[in-house]
Amino acid sequence: MSFCSFFGGEAFQNHFEPGIYVCAKCGYELFSSRSKYAHSSPWPAFTETIHADSVAKRPEYNRPEALKVSCGRCGNGLGHEFLNDGPKRGQSRFIFSSSLKFIPKGKETSASQGH
Repeated sequence: MSFCSFFGGEAFQNHFEPGIYVCAKCGYELFSSRSKYAHSSPWPAFTETIHADSVAKRPEYNRPEALKVSCGRCGNGLGHEFLNDGPKRGQSRFIFSSSLKFIPKGKETSASQGH
C-alpha cells in the first residue's frame, strides 16, 4: 500500500491519552481517542468518527481503495480513509496529519464548540 508523502514528525502518531480529536480549523469533533489504534504509517489512525457528519468524503482520483476526507463542518482537508484496511476485517482506516487538534478528556465540550 502506498501512503502520502511524509515530511516530518507527527504529533499524534503515538499519542494515546483519553480525549477527542477536533478539526484544527473550526474545532468540530471528529474522532474519539477510543477509536484510535497503533498503525505502521507515520500518521494517527482511527476506525470511526464521533458524529455521522464529522467528515465529508469524496473519491480519490485513481485510487479506488481510498477516499479524500474533509471536515464535515468547514471543509478543511483532513486526510484519507482507506477502505477495508482497519484493524478488523471490513473496517476502514482514517489517517490524518496536522489538520487535527487534541482536546484532553474533561475539556471536550468547551474547547470543541467554538472556532
